Amino acid sequence: MSKSTEPPVAKKELKVTEIHGLELKDEYFWLRFKENQEVINYLTAENEFTKSKTSHLEAFIEELFTEMKNRIKEDDETVPYKYKDYYYYNRDVKGKEYKIYCRKHMNLEANEEILLDLNELAKEHEYYKLRSFKISPNQKFLAYSVDITGYEKFIIQIKDLETGETYAPGIENIGWNFEWGDDNVIYYNLRDEAQRPYILKRHILGNHTEQDIVIFEEKDIERRVSVWKSNDNKFLFMNSESTLSSEIRFLDLNNPLGDFQTFYPREEEHEYTISHKDGFFYIVTNSDNSTNFKLSRTAVENTAKENWEEILPHNPGIRVRWTEAFENFLVIYKREEGLPKVDIFYEKDDEQNHTIELPEPVYGVWSGNNFDYTSDFVRLRYTSLITPMSTYDYFVESKDLELKKQEEIKNYKKEDFVTERRFITARDGTKVPISLVHRKDISTPAPTYLYGYGSYGSNMDPYFSPSILSLTDRGMIYVIAHIRGGGELGRQWYEDGKLLKKKNTFYDFIDSAEYLINEKITTKEQLTIAGGSAGGLLVGAVVTMRPDLCNFVVARVPFVDVITTMLDASIPLTAQEWKEWGDPKDKEYFDYMLTYSPYDNIKTVDYPHILVTTSLNDPRVAFWEPAKFVAKLRDLKTDDNNLMLKTNMGAGHSGASGRYESMKELAFIYAVVLNK
Repeated sequence: MSKSTEPPVAKKELKVTEIHGLELKDEYFWLRFKENQEVINYLTAENEFTKSKTSHLEAFIEELFTEMKNRIKEDDETVPYKYKDYYYYNRDVKGKEYKIYCRKHMNLEANEEILLDLNELAKEHEYYKLRSFKISPNQKFLAYSVDITGYEKFIIQIKDLETGETYAPGIENIGWNFEWGDDNVIYYNLRDEAQRPYILKRHILGNHTEQDIVIFEEKDIERRVSVWKSNDNKFLFMNSESTLSSEIRFLDLNNPLGDFQTFYPREEEHEYTISHKDGFFYIVTNSDNSTNFKLSRTAVENTAKENWEEILPHNPGIRVRWTEAFENFLVIYKREEGLPKVDIFYEKDDEQNHTIELPEPVYGVWSGNNFDYTSDFVRLRYTSLITPMSTYDYFVESKDLELKKQEEIKNYKKEDFVTERRFITARDGTKVPISLVHRKDISTPAPTYLYGYGSYGSNMDPYFSPSILSLTDRGMIYVIAHIRGGGELGRQWYEDGKLLKKKNTFYDFIDSAEYLINEKITTKEQLTIAGGSAGGLLVGAVVTMRPDLCNFVVARVPFVDVITTMLDASIPLTAQEWKEWGDPKDKEYFDYMLTYSPYDNIKTVDYPHILVTTSLNDPRVAFWEPAKFVAKLRDLKTDDNNLMLKTNMGAGHSGASGRYESMKELAFIYAVVLNK
């Protein structure tokens, strides 16, 4: 390691929070105020320190970046999808950071029409992120939403595709999504001061946004509002949901200025979602103790629960996730034995019902661009730890799975790698799956990169990443731990890793690491653990519980100051996530959080090498959480190992927005991991 300057020392300014008869002492609370120049100075000093500690890696970082860039096809385009009279696709151009969105009329031999060149739009911005891209029903208008700060304050822009004119001003501060009602009407959600999507509004093209009408306002701070459209474009749906409760309203788009009707009113711990086909609403619901959900349907005009007909009963071993409707069949997305499954469904007990056979035993699969309701095939996105991202069309009648495109990876031979799934036994006897990939020619024990997440019921399915080859080609084993708190093994897998069972998530990860060490797959000195966001909480909790577990920790945008954040409902996401973590104003949850919150459990001991990354404009995990974590660690740790904080001063939760800039961020992390 090169000679470096002394690490920055954050000043201490005691803030005491009295709660449940205890005093929570926080000497770095002041770091949350980015309008304070001292805060910016501290972050800048940490960046300079990190730069000095890694200056000897500059050539290696550039080598990794060039390697990552050269591995992908820089001039590339997606498989076109058909929507009414046009084929839509996007393409990348060598040397350009952002995508170009295009279409062709009627057939793929027609002239290309460029709808959006994000490279041109992003010229004046350090950060530029496209969120949504939606064509009007008559295909004459494009509505798209962008974020230009990283703070996820999206702006809807509306472009006339016949004249090329983009209307000004746009619609600002929208939530996650919007939908066309008809050719002249857009429904969208707005955010409150805590970034919660809480209002649904209606905009009519040509009107000023001040004329937009509020359709619905959700006053419960634990609930958020979203909007989407049925696949046949006949209904608009609006959900006001919390972590454990749904309330969906629907609008018949024969009358796009009409009133929404409530499908089924909110109930505590009743979650459901709906789709529409042939005059029926299909309901994926956890009602009647259906922990893993079941599928019912009801006629549009009779939505009362007594009219729901069960067509796919609850199965404790199969998690029903959602449905996608086509004119002649229904697609059901499920999880079984830890893997995603896709079913074709006609009617209850129909002999034609079947599960799509996929080419590998361990994989990830997702719905593709399925915008043609009359299609006789389903488009799927498929990958595994050794198979690059692939686009398949599954023809329902013939059961043919046709590969349309596979991501082209240069200097990669699939046959040189091996992937497997194993089950480790956690301390309470639970079998926890882990997925591994490595070159066939390595010998063990080998350097290992163990990644995890384990929150929100999210599934960390195996996927191919060209960038991971920079690790595995250098002899590392890459491992994903599918720990509780995720949804890989069904809804109970999630329930067993949240609230007052959250520590199962951390124990599963620790036990996965110890399995790798005990089986001589790796050693403590060769082990890196990594996670981001809630996965950053994971590795933060693990390293404070077991600082002796590994050699290196990568914590990206980590949620590490759990109690402070969950006490403050003005912070984005806090109130909406009390059902995930608990509300610390309740002593039972406070006491439990205090046993694992990483910031509150830093001790005067030796820690491994640690790299922490964050972004100044992150609305999900505020920059001050990782900043405080590093400041306190630096003050208390007793070792000489590297502790580095790297802040992107112009980005949000996902880091840099351009494809090359994202690669550079990853190249930096991997260079540090490979060289410590």
